[in-house]
Amino acid sequence: MTIDTPALKDLCLNLGYTFQNPSLLARALTHASALGPGEGAVSSYQRLEFLGDRVLGLCVATMLHHRFPNADEGELARRFNHMVKRETCAEIAQELDIGRHMRIGQSEAQTGGRKKTALLADICEAVIAAIYLDGGFPAAEAFVQRIWNERMVSWSGPLRDAKTTLQEWAQSKGLPTPAYEVLSRHGPDHAPSFLVGVLVKGLERGEGSGGSKRTAEQNAAEAVLRREGVWNG
Repeated sequence: MTIDTPALKDLCLNLGYTFQNPSLLARALTHASALGPGEGAVSSYQRLEFLGDRVLGLCVATMLHHRFPNADEGELARRFNHMVKRETCAEIAQELDIGRHMRIGQSEAQTGGRKKTALLADICEAVIAAIYLDGGFPAAEAFVQRIWNERMVSWSGPLRDAKTTLQEWAQSKGLPTPAYEVLSRHGPDHAPSFLVGVLVKGLERGEGSGGSKRTAEQNAAEAVLRREGVWNG
């Protein structure tokens, strides 16, 4: 794998972290489309993304546990989902200018790969894993705390669980319990994407997507709540 050292140094300045082993960062930035014939899939970001997702989750959960000592599980989960969701990770990747440093094939670049939300989010998580493997958990935790802290303290979205809120709202209207259905499933086993629909009697179907059925169901419920004006945040 060719390492563009000056470019990685620029990115390290954005990350606020200097790698002892720059090849870890290079791998985190590498899409499968950029690999040569002699390079296996393990040379891409995918294994790191798998690890980074878990590291990010632990860091964020710990941050929330300490920052909101009086919050119940539902509120913590709501805040957690906002902080680790694909869109948030992609926004952070854009702020850190990660897209410009990604190593992707020509076909992927021509289809806007450097700006794709899903790819930016995955690479962002892979970078977290690279920091974790290079400097240990304290380094990864310090990075996440520094980059994610503002979003943690400034978020003012609804704190109730969307599925629970939708069910209670439907019951208050004398309607049956909302029914959820998986409409489609795409992506590899290690990074699936689900599209879920929710039906509330008398209303247009709401849809939501996510990396798990649970997340997609929550997003579908939220879509209905926002459309019906129950949630405005």
